[in-house]
Amino acid sequence: MSTADSSAAAVAAIAKRAESRFQKSWDENTRSTDRMFAWLMIGQWLFGIAIALVFSPYTWEGKERSTHAHVWIALGLGGLIASLPVALAFLQPGKALTRHVVAIGQMLFSALLIHLTGGRIETHFYIFGSLAFLAFYRDWKVLVTATVVIAGDHLLRGLLWPESVYGIANPEWWRFLEHAFYVVFIVAFLGKSCLKSVKEMRALAENGAMLEALSESEWQKSSVLERERSGAH
Repeated sequence: MSTADSSAAAVAAIAKRAESRFQKSWDENTRSTDRMFAWLMIGQWLFGIAIALVFSPYTWEGKERSTHAHVWIALGLGGLIASLPVALAFLQPGKALTRHVVAIGQMLFSALLIHLTGGRIETHFYIFGSLAFLAFYRDWKVLVTATVVIAGDHLLRGLLWPESVYGIANPEWWRFLEHAFYVVFIVAFLGKSCLKSVKEMRALAENGAMLEALSESEWQKSSVLERERSGAH
C-alpha cells in the first residue's frame, strides 16, 4: 500500500471513529433529555390539577355546587397530553419521533396552563421556559415543531375562544401576531445555540478520535520497538 493510500485510510478511520463518538454523545444527550421531560410531564400534570383546584374547584348553579370543568380538564386532558410523551420517553428514548412528540406535548401543556389560569399574561412566559428546555435536545427541528404547535393553538383558540388565551373576549386582531413574534424571536436564538452546540460536539468528537488514533499509533510503535529489541537479544 502506498503512503497516500495509507494516509487516506487513516483519515477515513479517524472520521469514522469521530462520527461514532459524536453519535454516542448525541444519543446520551437525547436520552437524558427524554427522561427529564418524562418527569417534567408528570410534574406538570399534577401542577395543572393543583392550579384547577386552587383557582376554580367548584361551579355553582343556584345553591347546587359541583366540581368545576377545569378540574376535569386538568385531570383528563392533562393526563392525555402527558401519556404519549412519557410512554415514548421510557420505551423509545433517543428517537427523533420521541423528541418531536415531547415538543408537541410540552406546548400543549403550556396552552393548557394558560387556559386554566384564564389567559393570565404571566402564564404565557411558561412557553418561553418550555422552549428553553426543549433546546436541551440541541435539535433545532424540535423547536420548529414546538413553534408550529403553539402558534396554531393561539390562532385557533384566539378565533374560537379568545378568553382562554388572552383573558378578554375581544382582543385586538394583531394580538396573535404579537405573541408569534416573540416566540419566533426566542426560537431564532435558541436554534442558533443548538447549531453551535452540535458543532462543538462534533469538534470534541473529532479531537477525541485523533487523540485515540495518536495514542494507538504510539503504542504500536513502542510495541514494534520492544519486539525488535527482544529479537536483537
